[in-house]
Amino acid sequence: MLDFFTIFSKGGLVLWCFQGVSDSCTGPVNALIRSVLLQERGGNNSFTHEALTLKYKLDNQFELVFVVGFQKILTLTYVDKLIDDVHRLFRDKYRTEIQQQSALSLLNGTFDFQNDFLRLLREAEESSKVRAPTTMKKFEDSEKAKKPARSMIETRGEKPKEKAKNSKKNKGAKKEGSDSPSTTNKAVPTEKSGLPVGPENGVELTKEELIRRKREEFIQKHGRGMDKSSKSLKSDAPKEKGKKAPRVWALGGCANKEVLDYSTPTTNGTPEVALPEDINLIRGTGPGGQLQDLDCSSSDDEGAPQNPTKPSAAKGTLGGMFGMLKGLVGSKSLSREDMESVLDKMRDHLIAKNVAADIAVQLCESVANKLEGKVMGTFSTVTSTVKQALQESLVQILQPQRRVDMLRDIMDAQRRQRPYVVTFCGVNGVGKSTNLAKISFWLLENGFSVLIAACDTFRAGAVEQLRTHTRRLSTLHPPENHGGRTMVQLFEKGYGKDAAGIAMEAIAFARNQGFDVVLVDTAGRMQDNAPLMTALAKLITVNTPDLVLFVGEALVGNEAVDQLVKFNRALADHSMAQTPRLIDGIVLTKFDTIDDKVGAAISMTYITSKPIVFVGTGQTYCDLRSLNAKAVVAALMKA
Repeated sequence: MLDFFTIFSKGGLVLWCFQGVSDSCTGPVNALIRSVLLQERGGNNSFTHEALTLKYKLDNQFELVFVVGFQKILTLTYVDKLIDDVHRLFRDKYRTEIQQQSALSLLNGTFDFQNDFLRLLREAEESSKVRAPTTMKKFEDSEKAKKPARSMIETRGEKPKEKAKNSKKNKGAKKEGSDSPSTTNKAVPTEKSGLPVGPENGVELTKEELIRRKREEFIQKHGRGMDKSSKSLKSDAPKEKGKKAPRVWALGGCANKEVLDYSTPTTNGTPEVALPEDINLIRGTGPGGQLQDLDCSSSDDEGAPQNPTKPSAAKGTLGGMFGMLKGLVGSKSLSREDMESVLDKMRDHLIAKNVAADIAVQLCESVANKLEGKVMGTFSTVTSTVKQALQESLVQILQPQRRVDMLRDIMDAQRRQRPYVVTFCGVNGVGKSTNLAKISFWLLENGFSVLIAACDTFRAGAVEQLRTHTRRLSTLHPPENHGGRTMVQLFEKGYGKDAAGIAMEAIAFARNQGFDVVLVDTAGRMQDNAPLMTALAKLITVNTPDLVLFVGEALVGNEAVDQLVKFNRALADHSMAQTPRLIDGIVLTKFDTIDDKVGAAISMTYITSKPIVFVGTGQTYCDLRSLNAKAVVAALMKA
């Protein structure tokens, strides 16, 4: 039984709606629009919202969306057929009203589709019931039973397998006939002189044997001639004897050695002088604690000339023109077949750029659903259209619904006279403590006092590492520069203690001492370790931090998806709260080691719909940046 079925335009106008069991479809449809359609996550045509399963179909030609909702526990096999039939009938019936492309015409239009929908629903339900159960095939119905007994009789005292082997050997001998023509001449008459197998001798041949026999005779007649002709063509080519003269290049010789000397770069005859780089352009944080945007330009691009000459521009202009016109689709609607080859190349390109394989497939499927049936312009190519749609989808994915603004949230917590608590979690060795120190420096630069809670009571040297960072940060921001106020302090209780209890004491200490921010460092743990994941869920549930940041490195590919999915699942399963607290944002580390293979950023944001709050780009405190979505997508799409 269906809960609802609705048809609306991409502009948000509801054209027609069927109310079944559910009283209202507004909540589930709005969740579908926010989480799937606006976020470019249309790779799968199914969406789950609370107890409902929503299936949808996009009509890109007329900008329509068809959505059907039913209970998640039900298995309705006819839903796909129903949504296809409704889409086809509604589009054909109201084509003129929809083609006017104006909101006023859609509002004034009358879409009386109730009776047609009920008829299609009844037909779909009956078609799912009519299907008879599959029965096992009997021997009389199989292909073996239809085969005549004579075809299975062994002739000439040979087994069928040996026959096949001998025929293959004969074929191989006939292909080598050009090397030894006498053997092939003898082999043909012996085969003919042997006992022929045919209807004149009382033995009937099957259709396969006749075809095979005729093919062998054709090869015997024409194969030898073809080999001779190919050999004669090879022999006609004159063979040059002796040693060739050495090639003289255009810039070769001793007179032009100066032209090939590139040791000193020159500009207009004067040597270039390397300009000193500004530290604020390299570092992530500028004056006043401002966080710089991420720059994903490759190191190879820095030394490239600004106006590279194109060798293909001088010649082959006509061929380039025909190559450009070859991909034009000229005012026709795109189909899956048109985009298949382009999407396959895009998928392989994304995987090569370190995007997880499953994510790359879903992204290409989402682009195909978005463009299927869309009418293209006269001078638009399939490749450029698919590439532009993929770029727009990637930018939208890297800009999720919720944007984390730590500075604003910290000032809001100050007005409430309580510390702002941030918890860091992740697997081993991704740089949680180092990036915690970078974020501490960024907060100190913005004038906030920081208390670091050493809750990694397992790893040897974890407390000493944070103590060293605290001492260095205190040197950069001494109390004398802030009116005698301590700006950064470490709260630690040693090793082997309960991490949740240490975090609770640190938050209480920060509230009493007036610290603005509490940064909680936790032990690294693998996503499959159930006891450690239970301890992390306990720490988050008991202390209820304002922000839970997952620290992941940019070097991983498919592993990023597995880590985030299992961390979120473990936090949900092991939490004692009714509404469990999950990951709120991502810190992407080691971004300076991957050049333009930035696919991990796409994989992490796609799987969690959470923003990348910080990006670590080096080893110093200043190497911290915010994510620039367009720069990341440009690096990802670069060949």
